[in-house]
Amino acid sequence: ESKCGFKAEYSDGKLVGAPKPTAANQGTTITVEDLFFNVPNRLAALRSSAEEFNKISEVMTRYAIHNSGVGFTLKKAGETGVTVKTMPANSILDNIRCLYGPSVAKELIEFEFENERYKVKSKGYITNVNYSVKKFTFLLFINHRLVDSGALRKSIENVYASYLPKGMSPFVYLSLEIDPANVDVNVHPTKHEVFFLHQDSIIEKFQQALEQKLLNSNASRTFYTDRLLPESIGAKIDFQIPSSSGGEKTTAPKDMIRTSSTDQKLDKFFMTTPKESSTNTINSTPGVGAQSKNESENGKISCADSEFRECKLTSVKTLRKQFQAEGSQVAREMFANHTFVGCVNRKLGLFQHATKLYLVNTHTASIQLFKQLLLRDFGNIGVIKLNPAPSLKELALLGLENPEAGWSPDDGDKTELADFVISTLFKHREMLDDYFSLQMDFVDGVESVIGLPLLLDDYCPWLAGLPLYILRLATEVDYTDEVECFRGFIQETARFYAVPCKSGARMDLDQHKSQSKSSTSDDQIKDSEEEGWKFTIEHVLYPAFKKILLPSQACLTDRSLLQIANLPDLYKVFERC
Repeated sequence: ESKCGFKAEYSDGKLVGAPKPTAANQGTTITVEDLFFNVPNRLAALRSSAEEFNKISEVMTRYAIHNSGVGFTLKKAGETGVTVKTMPANSILDNIRCLYGPSVAKELIEFEFENERYKVKSKGYITNVNYSVKKFTFLLFINHRLVDSGALRKSIENVYASYLPKGMSPFVYLSLEIDPANVDVNVHPTKHEVFFLHQDSIIEKFQQALEQKLLNSNASRTFYTDRLLPESIGAKIDFQIPSSSGGEKTTAPKDMIRTSSTDQKLDKFFMTTPKESSTNTINSTPGVGAQSKNESENGKISCADSEFRECKLTSVKTLRKQFQAEGSQVAREMFANHTFVGCVNRKLGLFQHATKLYLVNTHTASIQLFKQLLLRDFGNIGVIKLNPAPSLKELALLGLENPEAGWSPDDGDKTELADFVISTLFKHREMLDDYFSLQMDFVDGVESVIGLPLLLDDYCPWLAGLPLYILRLATEVDYTDEVECFRGFIQETARFYAVPCKSGARMDLDQHKSQSKSSTSDDQIKDSEEEGWKFTIEHVLYPAFKKILLPSQACLTDRSLLQIANLPDLYKVFERC
C-alpha cells in the first residue's frame, strides 16, 4: 500500500545500507550479480554461460508448469527474445502446451492417484500410448519441490514399455503430496533425489493405477504410413479399437485369468507310451460286485429318484448348523470358481482360481464332501447293491487282520470280537438302513452286507477298505447318544468313501473286476488303473467340489489348500530378469 517502491541491496547475505525509495511497478524484482564470488571452487565449476542458461531455463520451465497461478518470464541478458513466458491465468495444461508444444498437450490425459494407508496423493498429466519420443521427460514435484526419484522413474518406464515401441519414452508430469516426515532428502549431495517411507509399496500401488489408466485410455491408436503413389507425402490414418462398453475396466496382462475349457491339462505335459490296440475283454470274477438299484444300461450309477423326505430330527439340524458354522466362504468361493489343472498323485491335485495356482489335498477335501452329502441327504440316500453279498463275520475278521485296526491278543479272541461286530450292527440295522442306506440282512442264513450308501453319482468307495469300515462302525461309533451316533457314523463313512492314497486303489464301478492275466500285460493293467482313479477325480470329484463343497475354515491354515503361484508375482520376477 506504499506510494512508492523501495530498493535494498544485500552483500554476502547482509543488508548494505538502508532501503531507498524508488519508482517501481507493482511486484518484486530481484537481481543477482557476482554469484559465488566468495566460493571460488564453486565458481570455477561453472560451465559456459550458454550451458548454465540452458540449465536455468529447464528448471524455470518445470516450475512454471507446476505453478500455474503465477506468470513466469525468462530472458537472456543482451537478447530481446523471451525464452520462457507463461500467463498467470494459464492452467497446467496450457503451460505444457505453451512450453512443450501442442503435439504433447493433445496426447495428455489427466492422472490422479491416492492411497490413504500410506498418506500419499498424486495428480498430474501423462501422455497416452499414441505419443512417444526417444528422451523420457519426467517432471516430478514432491510437496511442491522439484526433485527426482530413480525408483519411481524406473517403474513408469516399465509400465510404458508394454505399450510404446522399443527405445521410446513418454512425457509425465506428477505432483506428489507426502507427509514431510516420510520424505528423506539427504540421499543426494544436492538434495535433488529423494527417498520416502514405504517407497516400494507406494510405487507398486502407483504402477497399478498407472497401468489401469493407460489400459482404459487405449481406445484409439494413431499410425502413420506412406501411400504407394510417389507424389503422396504421407497419410495419417486413425484406427478405432472398440473399447469395452458400460465403463468396464480393461484387465491388465498380469491380472488376466487365462482359463478355457479347451486348455490342456497337466497330464498333457508328461510323456506317455502309445497304447497298442487290443481286443481283450474284461471278465468278471466272483467276489464283491457293485450294483446300483438305479444302474443304467451304460453302467453309470446315479442317486435314487425316490421321494424326498424332510428331516425334522433336532440332532441332525444341530449337526448341520455346526457344519455350516465351521465352513469357510472364502474357500468355498475358490472351489466354486476353480479350473482343474491336474492330479499330482492320488492325494494331491492342482487347480487355478483367478490368477493363482493352488495345491489341494484331494483326500481331505473328499472327506469334507462326503460329510456334507451325508448330512444333506440324511434319510434320502441311494444304495449300491452288493452281489454276492459279503459275510459280516468274514469282513470283521479281515478287518481285525488289518494292521490299521491295531488288534493285539490283549483285546480278546478275534472270533468273539467278530461276533460283537455282528451283534452291534444288526441291532441297529433298521436305523442304519432308514437313515444312511447301509443295508444288512441274512443271505442263506448268514449275516451279510447287501447294500452301501450311494453318496455321489458314478462314485464307488474302494471296496478293499470295507472290512476296516465295518469293524470301525462297531467299535468307534457311540450308539447310546443320538447326536454322537450320527456324528461318529458320518465321520467313519466319510473316511471310507474318501479318495484312498494307497497304490492300486480305485473309485469306479469296474474296480471289482479283474484283468485276465493271459491276455493282458502288467503294464496295460497298471495303465487302466492309473486312468481309472484319475478320471474319477477329475470328472466326478472335482465337479462335485465346484458345485456343492463347503470347505472347513481349517483348510486355509492346515495346508489342505495351499497357494503355490500367483501370476502378478511371476510378472515381477520376469521384470527383474
